[in-house]
Amino acid sequence: MTADRLADGPLGTAELRIGVLGCADIARRRMLPALVAGQGIRVAAVASRDQEKAKSFSAQFGCDAVDDYQRLLDRPDINAVYIPLPTGLHALWTARALEAGKHVLVEKSAAGTLTEAQEVVALARERGLALMENFAFVHHSQHTTAQQRLLCGEIGELRVLQASFGVPPRPSADIRYRRELGGGALLDVGTYPLHAALMYLGDDVQVIGAVLRVGRNQEVDTAGSVLLASPDGVTAELSFGFEHAYRSHCALWGTEGRLVLDQPFTPPMTARPVLRLSRQNHVQQFVLAADDQFGNTAASFASLAQGPATVREEQYARILRQAALLSSVRDTARVLRPS
Repeated sequence: MTADRLADGPLGTAELRIGVLGCADIARRRMLPALVAGQGIRVAAVASRDQEKAKSFSAQFGCDAVDDYQRLLDRPDINAVYIPLPTGLHALWTARALEAGKHVLVEKSAAGTLTEAQEVVALARERGLALMENFAFVHHSQHTTAQQRLLCGEIGELRVLQASFGVPPRPSADIRYRRELGGGALLDVGTYPLHAALMYLGDDVQVIGAVLRVGRNQEVDTAGSVLLASPDGVTAELSFGFEHAYRSHCALWGTEGRLVLDQPFTPPMTARPVLRLSRQNHVQQFVLAADDQFGNTAASFASLAQGPATVREEQYARILRQAALLSSVRDTARVLRPS
């Protein structure tokens, strides 16, 4: 089977037959249910080095259990893979999946370094395969609404983006604290506000300053703040970490008003997000439609895999721009360690 021809599914439709590498919590709770429910998508197998985990997933989602990642990639009936492994393993298994001729949906961060991102994008382009980094929040309609209101001038000219994403501390053995597995807040929760800045300010933003805090008795950053600026002086004030009370927030501050989204990154599928528009002393509150950002992501990935290679260039560019921004933050950041 080649990348240009997907398998024939029921009724002669093109079917995306997905294999899953790893049994991460986000896969079980969010992405696998969306893929299983997706039109023209079938989850064919899940692989884990822990056979009991693989069996549990296979029972829940009606797919095969495989005890080896490469064995899953070698299966000819699978034409795409979803990779929710630890960040430090993303580039390795993305490259192996692409070499096996599979389209790839990989959790963020797609790669641990800019060089790794460049290598997997070059391989995807060479093989004519879809490669998509899983930022599900960009597929939620609340951001389309916010962008439309911004373009309509409802807050005047944008001056500042403020975005933050933080979660409470994880158990001490959590993979997010393991340097060798690509742990750290920047490559995890930090990717959300950074990606929001690219979405609202454009690809030309530059890092003006950054701070990364290494947690007590930790080897990785557990919190950070970043200041970005666009060429015309619009700034982004970003904060993130996993030593915080939960917070998911995005505000667009303009010359004439302010737009605020209180659930910009991880709204539940049934939640109706609230957008607040403030102008002078007048505040309007809009309750938006519920939307399934993970279902939308699954549909977008299927469309990308089933479409012509030319439509994949935008995703390649997004991956590279995100990786370049993360690299710049690391190069610029002052790293603080508790005494």
